[in-house]
Amino acid sequence: MPYKFPLTSGNVTRFFVVFNLVLFLALGAMVHNSVNAWVTEKRYAMTDLARAMQKRIDAYRFATWQIYENLATSAAGSAPNSSLQETRLRPDVYYLEKTRRKTEALIFGSHDSSTLDMTMRMSNYLDTLWGAENPTWSMYFLNGQDNSLIMISTLPLKDMATRYKESAINSLVDSRRAEMLQQANALDERESFSPLRHFAWQNDHYFTLRTTFNQPGHLATVVAFDLPVNDLIPRSMPLENFQLRQDATQTSSTDDESSESTHVSLVNPNLEIAASLPSTSLQLVYRVPLTSLALDTLRNLLWPLLINLVLFLLSIAGITLLRQQSLRPNENQSAELDSLRMLNEEIVASLPVGLLVYDFATNRTLLSNKIAEHLLPHLNLQKIINMSDQHQGVLQATINNEVYEIRHARSVLSPHTQLFMMRDQDRELLVNKKLQKAQQVLDRNHQMRQQLMHNLGHALHRPLESMVMQLVQLSQRDDDESVLDLLDESQGLARLVDDIVLLNRLEAHDWSPDASRFNLQELLDEIALESLPLLRRKGLALVVNNHLANDEMRFGDRRALRKVLTTLMHYSLTTTQWGKISLEIKASEGKADRILLQLVDTGSGLTVDELSNVDFPFLGDTTQDRFGQASGMAFFLCKQLCKQMGGTLEIVAKPDIGTRYNIQLPLALEQQTEQEEKLLESVSVLVDIAMEDVHKIVCRHLENWGAKCLTSDERLSGQEHDVLVTDDPARLSGWALLLAGDEMGHHAINDQQFRVNFNLSNALLDALLALIEKQLAHDLMEENNEDETATPLLSGGYFQLFTETVPPDVKRLYTEAAEKDYPSLAQTAHRLKGVFAMLNLVPGKQLCEELEQHIKVCDDSTIKNTTSDIDTYVNQLLQQGNP
Repeated sequence: MPYKFPLTSGNVTRFFVVFNLVLFLALGAMVHNSVNAWVTEKRYAMTDLARAMQKRIDAYRFATWQIYENLATSAAGSAPNSSLQETRLRPDVYYLEKTRRKTEALIFGSHDSSTLDMTMRMSNYLDTLWGAENPTWSMYFLNGQDNSLIMISTLPLKDMATRYKESAINSLVDSRRAEMLQQANALDERESFSPLRHFAWQNDHYFTLRTTFNQPGHLATVVAFDLPVNDLIPRSMPLENFQLRQDATQTSSTDDESSESTHVSLVNPNLEIAASLPSTSLQLVYRVPLTSLALDTLRNLLWPLLINLVLFLLSIAGITLLRQQSLRPNENQSAELDSLRMLNEEIVASLPVGLLVYDFATNRTLLSNKIAEHLLPHLNLQKIINMSDQHQGVLQATINNEVYEIRHARSVLSPHTQLFMMRDQDRELLVNKKLQKAQQVLDRNHQMRQQLMHNLGHALHRPLESMVMQLVQLSQRDDDESVLDLLDESQGLARLVDDIVLLNRLEAHDWSPDASRFNLQELLDEIALESLPLLRRKGLALVVNNHLANDEMRFGDRRALRKVLTTLMHYSLTTTQWGKISLEIKASEGKADRILLQLVDTGSGLTVDELSNVDFPFLGDTTQDRFGQASGMAFFLCKQLCKQMGGTLEIVAKPDIGTRYNIQLPLALEQQTEQEEKLLESVSVLVDIAMEDVHKIVCRHLENWGAKCLTSDERLSGQEHDVLVTDDPARLSGWALLLAGDEMGHHAINDQQFRVNFNLSNALLDALLALIEKQLAHDLMEENNEDETATPLLSGGYFQLFTETVPPDVKRLYTEAAEKDYPSLAQTAHRLKGVFAMLNLVPGKQLCEELEQHIKVCDDSTIKNTTSDIDTYVNQLLQQGNP
């Protein structure tokens, strides 16, 4: 068996201590490695820097001997050059004129021509030596012959001596003369070095190499070079931290390894890295403050230090939480146990059945409630156990003439512990009887309420209908505003009663869709015509845009659809104070048997309380205007009707913008026979309408009826038209229709012009046909002024037209009357009436008008008789045309 680490408080504490110790050791090793790497890098840099300085010192030792041996000595023994010129800048300060200007030379003190020649030689030599160097170089020559001082430098000495830095040159030369005189007087020191110095005006650091040459009978000659170090020191090492000092530990050995020529020492508060310069008594020291070293180390190890800090804090928090919550005994454990025990006792005491937990090993009750304690003296638990084993743990017992059902179960954890549950069956039967009786009372109340609402609706329907009819007649005779208000109120009350009756039937499941064939365009015309009075009173505009064909037949519940549309239309009229209301109908994409109806208004929108009425009637207040208040059950009723018809209703409202009602309903498309000839075949209509929506609606109607639509641009091209359709009274001319949205149908403005409502397709068609009839009659009267009553059948052309069109339509009348296809029958009768009117056959026209009236009331017997009369009249005319 694998060893399992005991999770105790001491073990967890030790684990976290070891973890933190390892964390700190890793952190220390990381810091040590970082500092050690930094120090090693600096030691290598110091070694390279010491080697470079040593090379520069050796090079200028050689240059010193060259200047003294070859230049100074040869110049002293040769004839002076008379072409050399010097310029006296100040007393005892002379400037050597020369062509090459890499270096410039100054002579301080009295001197002869040999000194001038020697100065030119040294300057030319240094021009060659320093020609490719950028730093500032200077050489000082203290001549032992005449005690003059020569200064040769890459600085602009002439400008500095004559202009703004005269004091700087004077102080520099005075300090160098004093150092060189002191060097000349020191008999035991031939070579010396100065500490690191700094040019304040050029930010250059340098040190001075001084060499003394003794001459018998003369003063000592001293040559000094200012050697720059800026180009040798790396950029990462500040120049201010370097120091050049005498090496007290210098040994005679010069072939040590480079790693042994540097050493690190701690000199509070700095860390010093020293590198010895071989063959010199100098030591180059780089001092770093300990604070700067600590900050650099912290910056380089920032992320590792933060990670270690986070791990340390997490470990401290983990051990604290673990010891408090899991490992260390909680002081509230006893209180929690007591609360759990009390909660357990409360649950057991509130059970509606008796509960008993009995331990047979100790013969004591572990858990029980009052019901079990009351029945325990009357029960033999051992006998119950034996009997329940034979009856799947369930048995019945009678105690004090009360029947109890006792269920027995054994404990899985403790074999000697048994569980008993006692249920009073008499009480349960009594409770069940009470519940059944209450349910019966509730059902009877629902039934009585439904019957009451049904009888109340039927009782109010007749007097309300009579009152509405009388008010309608009164409003037609009198234009009093109070009569119209009373009519609106009575109509609203009638709608409310009808809605209550219909909703009551829906709740009682006493209503089902009554599907039948109907023409959707006729239904839309009825709804638009019904809404016109209120639209005219409120000054609103209505646009009914039906994308479907006018003669398209659908199969569905026409009355339910009409109820939904009229209810939503009235609600929209109530919430809209200005603007327009649009009703758009189109088929669903890819599903011709499903139509989409969208009602959009520009009203004030719906509140949250109004939208809550969609789920249940009269939950919130509704909108009210000066003509009435919207119904609180409108949305719920429309939603239920759409659901019963297999569709959906969606309401989207935005405050101060309007409301959109989206209705989707399954209305099957009925198959129809294609018409051989449409009503307005070969009729050209000029459409000059400014409103784009109305223009599309009218053009769609005209094209469905077979007319050819022309625009104003096509009119200018020279095409002739039969009828003009416009919405601008100023453009009326000739045979024309004036479109309006508030017309109750159509009426004649004069003999050649009608005013018609573009939302009513039947009114628009009737106005067009009436206008065409008048136009044809007018043309015929102009052509035949001799005999107005003579029939045109005497003309061969008209007789041929009559024989080709009328007899087939008469046969179609018989067929459609037998099939009871009233919409197609009405169109055929209307077409025949137009032919009779065109041929000036008044009796035939009158018979077709009678037939149209009979088709509207669906009187089959009268339709057959009238059709027979038309057939007889047509046969008589055919006999007259064929003598």
